[in-house]
Amino acid sequence: MAFQAYLIREEAGKVLADFAEMEEAQLDAGEVKIRVIWSDINYKDALAATGAGKIIRRFPCIAGIDLAGIVVESASPKFRPGDAVLATGYDIGVAHHGGYAELARLPAAWVLPIPEGLDLRSAMALGTAGFTAGLALARMEYEGLTPDKGPVLVTGATGGVGSVAIEILAKSGYEVHALTGKADAADYLKGLGAANVLLRSELDLSRIRPLEKSRWAGAVDNLGGEVLSWIASTMKIDGVIASVGLAASMEFRTTVAPFILRGVALLGIDSVNCPMPRRETVWKKLASTWKPESVIASAREIAFSELPTVFEDFLRARVTGRYVVRIGHDS
Repeated sequence: MAFQAYLIREEAGKVLADFAEMEEAQLDAGEVKIRVIWSDINYKDALAATGAGKIIRRFPCIAGIDLAGIVVESASPKFRPGDAVLATGYDIGVAHHGGYAELARLPAAWVLPIPEGLDLRSAMALGTAGFTAGLALARMEYEGLTPDKGPVLVTGATGGVGSVAIEILAKSGYEVHALTGKADAADYLKGLGAANVLLRSELDLSRIRPLEKSRWAGAVDNLGGEVLSWIASTMKIDGVIASVGLAASMEFRTTVAPFILRGVALLGIDSVNCPMPRRETVWKKLASTWKPESVIASAREIAFSELPTVFEDFLRARVTGRYVVRIGHDS
């Protein structure tokens, strides 16, 4: 059976990506064959497809770290033909053929049923970005964060993770402050539930003291670099920081002062290797009590053929909210 895929390959040390016709026999091993209906675009996808980041660990590889679709065949008792499923993370789209294809075959251990409250499209309106935001909130609350402890800062606020984080935090009763580099994004961010919008240009990051005035009970940081250093210095006692991204820099310079004098916890959020029981718990919350209706409703839909035209916008931070990619059709 032939199908269309967006394939990343390497030639003479250069990363190339384009649409290709492939055969089912070229898919990687796995117990579950899926007719892909929807995928999405994450910052990681843009890095992989353009070669801007060393994301792909095996060439050639079908891109797309997320997918949602209908089971066609299953050698696992967990799934039957006709089941609606989703998959994110693991090696998908980086070392195992991924979601930018009309057909996928995955290990059953990487696949989970679409939770009640979501459909295929809305699952991809969340995708890795939404799951990462949910995982961050779950981890922070496990470490003791509650709404009464003070405000929570979200950086990279207009991106996918930031948008979902703002909405689910606000729905959970938190006072959310959004940090963005986009001066025209205030209305969008307040519509998601942000109580206040700060501009990165208003921060003086040239001289960050080990401890600044304490402001935040929690923070979800998508940026890294100097912003994360500043966040660490401005946390309240027993504050928790969820580090989820490196859109600004992989570097992080700080002192031990926030950690030993204020008891700050820095949590690394790994959405790729998260164990399945925890995945299922977070996805069920995203489908129910945390469901970010505004982010889902505002997700921009593009056709499969348009996919390569938007990667540069992600790399240059010109994207607000989430993008979903229509790969196939429900019938």
